[in-house]
Amino acid sequence: MNLLSVENIAKAYGEHVLFSDISFGINKDQKIALIAKNGSGKTSILNILSGLDTPDSGQVNYRKGIRVSFLDQEPNLDPELTIEQTIFASDNEVLKVIRAYEKALENPEDADAYQTAFEGMERFQAWDFETQYKQILSKLNLHDVNLKVNILSGGQKKRLALADALINKPDLLVLDEPTNHLDLEMIEWLEQYFAKENMTLFMVTHDRYFLERVCNEIIELDEGVLYPYKGNYSYYLEKKEARIEQEATEQHKSKILFKKELNWMRRQPKARTTKSKSRIDDFYEIKERANKRRNENEVELEINMERMGTKIIELHKISKSYPNKPILDDFEYNFLRGERIGIIGKNGAGKSTFLNILSGKEEPDSGKVVVGETIKFGYYTQKGINIKDGQKVIDVIREFGDYIPLAKGRQISAQQLLERFLFDRKKQYDFVDKLSGGERKRLYLCTILIQNPNFLILDEPTNDLDIVTLNVLESFLMDFPGCLIVVSHDRYFMDKIVDHLFVFRGDAVIEDFPGNYSDYRSYEDSAVLESRAAKKEKPQESSETNDKGSWKKEEKKKLSFQEQKEYTNIEREIKKLEAKKEKTQQKFTDTSLSGDQIKELSIELKEIEDAIEAKTERWFELSALL
Repeated sequence: MNLLSVENIAKAYGEHVLFSDISFGINKDQKIALIAKNGSGKTSILNILSGLDTPDSGQVNYRKGIRVSFLDQEPNLDPELTIEQTIFASDNEVLKVIRAYEKALENPEDADAYQTAFEGMERFQAWDFETQYKQILSKLNLHDVNLKVNILSGGQKKRLALADALINKPDLLVLDEPTNHLDLEMIEWLEQYFAKENMTLFMVTHDRYFLERVCNEIIELDEGVLYPYKGNYSYYLEKKEARIEQEATEQHKSKILFKKELNWMRRQPKARTTKSKSRIDDFYEIKERANKRRNENEVELEINMERMGTKIIELHKISKSYPNKPILDDFEYNFLRGERIGIIGKNGAGKSTFLNILSGKEEPDSGKVVVGETIKFGYYTQKGINIKDGQKVIDVIREFGDYIPLAKGRQISAQQLLERFLFDRKKQYDFVDKLSGGERKRLYLCTILIQNPNFLILDEPTNDLDIVTLNVLESFLMDFPGCLIVVSHDRYFMDKIVDHLFVFRGDAVIEDFPGNYSDYRSYEDSAVLESRAAKKEKPQESSETNDKGSWKKEEKKKLSFQEQKEYTNIEREIKKLEAKKEKTQQKFTDTSLSGDQIKELSIELKEIEDAIEAKTERWFELSALL
């Protein structure tokens, strides 16, 4: 059953055409994601669907009588209403019945009102619905329903808008970056919720695990053309690669045909027949196909990292608390060169406070932060870039200089640097306040990296960045030789770039977990299962006895923290050695090598193979203990 049809819509801002002649439909039970580069028009399409904007041409048709909910990146909520009033302000009939019942409970002396409300709950079978809506509010950490909207943080407003959209049980739910401002537990709950509920979804999101586990269709807006893929994110990646290869093959054939037709055109006499005129028209179509180029520019990240000394950062008995809310309690840690730490925990657990103390933006209540003399911070905060009135994109970069230093003593101009971050010469002279949310984040990232930091702190760097930029940022960070601390709800991003985690449990409890986020979730899930199994099963007695004849429990050896850390890093070390082995083997193909050089290479290769064997043996030992 078709719920919505988009027919030949187009949108342009002045001379800048976002898209034209775009058509697609949304059917019941589809879960569709829209993917495109920043600035391609994703948010414009969502605004057109929600009625906040109108297309320059074309139309959007909804099935008559369907209920649609929209979740914007910045929800427009009535600041004078409480959380509860916002929820009950809906036109949903069941919510009105629940509201009447709760009011009747507040005035138990009015027996008639209570009876009417009770009958309404029975008639609409609203008992389960009431339980579910309270569960949704609880899962999204909206416990005090009497709080007014005007005192909520931006994240709380986004979660309230999400709760409102879910509770309304719409026929179609349109979501713009639904995972922003959600902590990891909330995102995983939302994944499970969408998997369980028969709900039709149309969303824009950069969360690749979310795309993989929730969506059953992906639509890509690429250079103004829509390409549908009937599958999840993995299927999309596979089929997109095949499509681009096919396009390259077709363009190659068009170029060959173009050369042939070009020779024919040059041989044409001045007087042309009707038949040749048709061929001439075909020639111009072939020429257009042959000269068509994909805009495959990617962000190029390159910096001249400041030299890092032996002393990085030392935290000595750091404590920090707010009224009735402890954040840190005698926390100690010494950072090492090249550490890559991810920070996870519920919203409000103190992650951003920790980063501010680390970078010197906030003072601890007690304790001492000792920063090495060579350390230069690059701090990417959630607040983003400070926009000045009338400031253009090029002006933002020129605040750091007309020429920017790169690695190996090279330098580039501010204009060239912006081009590397996908801001062409025309875009560089746009006003910053006209940029899309993702483009602003990309510009902000540019201003952080050109300051040549050797200690990067990234607080939610993935919000609003398109998937192309995320992939490039991940590649850059994997090769970044300095220290790195990341707070992110993007599990795919965390899995690729961090070696261990600081888990903020709340109440000043911080655990150091040796592994990435997926390792942590597997560990947590297994711990929960073991705990449940232990409660169900009676403890079994071992056949071994001690000196006094009492039964002795079999003890299982656990890995120490250092062993866990070693286990996490050893696979990466083996991969590096394998790559080194392959390079060494390739050197033997050089026919100009002397006998002594061959001997040296043979010794080097034997040492690498011995190291691989030792590392592999150690990996099996640690695996056995796990």
